[in-house]
Formats: sequence, structure tokens, C-alpha cells
Amino acid sequence: MKKIIHFPLIILCLFSTISNSQTLYYPPISPSATWETIDPSSLGWCQTRIDDLYSFLEQENSKGFIVLKDGKIVLERYFGTFTSQSSWYWASAGKTITAFLIGKAEEENFLSINETTSTYLGQGWTSCTIEQENDITIRNQLTMTTGLDDGVTNSGCTLSSCLQYLATPGTRWAYHNAPYTLLEDVIQNSTGQTMNMYTQSKLKNPTGMTGSWVTVDLNNVFFSNVRSMARFGLLIQGNGAWNGTQLLNNTYFNAMVNTSQNLNNSYGYLWWLNGKQNYMLPTTQFIFQGSYAPNAPDDMIAGLGRDGQIVSISQSTGLVFIRMGEAPNSESSQIATVLCDQIWQKINELDCPLATNDQELHKIAIGPNPATNTIYISTSSSENFTVELFDLIGKSVLKSSNQNTIDISSVLPGNYIVKVHQGNQSQTQKLIID
Repeated sequence: MKKIIHFPLIILCLFSTISNSQTLYYPPISPSATWETIDPSSLGWCQTRIDDLYSFLEQENSKGFIVLKDGKIVLERYFGTFTSQSSWYWASAGKTITAFLIGKAEEENFLSINETTSTYLGQGWTSCTIEQENDITIRNQLTMTTGLDDGVTNSGCTLSSCLQYLATPGTRWAYHNAPYTLLEDVIQNSTGQTMNMYTQSKLKNPTGMTGSWVTVDLNNVFFSNVRSMARFGLLIQGNGAWNGTQLLNNTYFNAMVNTSQNLNNSYGYLWWLNGKQNYMLPTTQFIFQGSYAPNAPDDMIAGLGRDGQIVSISQSTGLVFIRMGEAPNSESSQIATVLCDQIWQKINELDCPLATNDQELHKIAIGPNPATNTIYISTSSSENFTVELFDLIGKSVLKSSNQNTIDISSVLPGNYIVKVHQGNQSQTQKLIID
């Protein structure tokens, strides 16, 4: 008999290959339509620990939070007067949308990221010499390697007088907002469409996202609600495809979400990459060893913005989470690496313990395993119990109450999770049906 265990996040990783092979759920395009949900308990997550996560988020000045599992909503919470319809800024997390749109413009032959930026901004967009300026490409803007001086008085200033030569493009990584901001002009001048128009046709219409770009001081900032940000995260989880339609070609997509240069291993095309040997942060040239979010899966990628705006995606676990809000108490940074890591730590701790309130765990046996037509449940307690069978994307396929013999002949062969709930305790284990 297999030992009965609970279902921690690590099990999600063990079955990632199976889970990824299944079709992601995509919500209807209409934002007002129902978005399917999954019960957190089907993942082995305890309500008390979910409440602890929500308390932490509230203490850290969060406004909205959502977690998707394979596209379906498993957690969603809003704080204060903020609602699912409330709009909020993405800050630098919105850089990820710009990266997507540049790739789409290249796919449609409006531009090439290997071309010099001057092709679309004209000569004299910097205070560099013509030779120095002509060495700067769109790829350099995407990878934060323009070589322009980020130490000027206002690093967000896009005037030519503020864009000064410091190093040969591609030889220095620096988180410099101004060259990034000018990618909007690259998109507009190459496509002949405004940033909002191009976003509408290439991203919002096919995914059901809402929101718009707004100029705030010198920055281009995207505003939307939490669910729209989650739709974007789901698009990225699906490798740039939405419900069977590829919205961004695989070649560019793969380059976008992998190390883009040899200076900061944890940076793609405006995306932050976890699980690398080292990383750099804004305003410093120091190289930190290890991952910027050690509690997150190694394959996690994120859009990170000021005041803790986060879109975080892990394909191995099938999870996407969104956090919007005010600046967290735990850090003050242009990007919220600490908060991102803290949230992943809380997610890792959501699985239920084997016993609660220091009570002895009921002895429950489930068998046979593998099973064919029938499974048998035995328990040492006389309390009522329920048994529920879930597939690996969290869908309930069978439920029974107080039945020691359960007919599973109608369930298709495959890998499942069987959960037994008795009293205030839940136990979960993998079940193979032949």
C-alpha cells in the first residue's frame, strides 16, 4: 500500500510534463463572461494558509491579487475599495507588453530588432556622435544594453540632451528607462499606428484584455484591471498563443523569455528570468549571485514594476499570479524582486499539513493503486468522510460521501489526485487508473 501523503506544490512540479501537455483553459473574450475557477482544496491548499497569504498581501499594501492554475482562477482577492473592475498602473511590468508588440511588429515586417534605432527615430535622437548613435539597435533597447548613461540627473528624460554616450552598445547592462520609453516611438513610426491602436488590434482584441497606455510624466504607463493582467500572463504561459491561435511567432517568443545578453543572465527582452546563475538590479552595476527569487520555480519569468506591480508565470507548476497595489513595506525599488519572492514563498506554503490542531492523523487507506474499476477506502475514524477525484488540471471528475467502495469504471484511464476529507483533516495522493 502506498503511503498517503498531502499534495504540496512540489507535486505540481513532478507532474509538470503531464500538465503542460494538456490544453490550457482560456476565458471567453468578453471580459463580462464567466471565468472558470478551481477549488483550492483540489490542489491540497489549506484555507487557513490562504488566509495567511491574503493577510500578508493586505499588510503589504496590495489592492488586487489573482492566481491562475492552467488558466482557471484558483485564488482571487481585492482589498479595500478596489474591485475586479478597478484600473491600476502596471509601471515597469508593462515593459513586457512593449516587448510583445515589438516582436509582433517585426513579425509583420514593420521593423527588425537588429536595425539601428535611428532608422525609426531619425538621426540626432541622442547627443552621441552619428557613429556612436548608429551602433544602437532596437535589440539594445529591448535588452537594456544601449550604452547610454543611466546616471544622468533624470534617467527617464527622453530629450537628446539627456541621452549621453557612456559605453559601446552591448558592453554594459543598465536599467535605463528613457531608451525603453522611446520604443513607443519606434512602434508608432514603423507601423503607422499609435501605441494604443497597435495594442488594441494585436493584443486586446484577440485576448479580451482591457486597458490603455497613458503618458505619466515622461513615461508610457499601461493601466488595466487585475484580470486583464492575468489574461496577458496566460498568453505568455501559452507561449504566445491564445486558445489555439499563435499571436507571436515562436522564434521571437523564445528569445524574449530567455537570457538576451551575457551581462545580466536574468534579463530577456524586458522580462525578468528566474533560476539563473546571477542577476543585476536597477541603479547598480553589482552582479548578485543566484536567483533573484529563490523561493520561486527556476522557470519562473516575471514582469516587475515599481510599487510591486507583478505578473509572474511558471509553466512547470501551471501557475500565474498577479499582484497590483501600492508600494510594499518590505522594499522600495524600481522592481519588486523581494515581494515576488515572498509571494512565491507563501504559495509554496499553501499545501495542507498532514494534521491540523496537533490532532493525530486519521489512518486512511486507498487502494488498489493502480486501480481499474473500483477503489476501496478504509479509515480508522467513524466520522463522516468525502472522497473526490481530480484530474491534473484540478477538475473534479467524481465525488462520493461515506462510501467505502467506489466505482471508477466511468473514469478514463490516466493520472489523478484522490482527496479524502474527514473532520477537519484532508489527505491527498496520486492515483493511477489503468
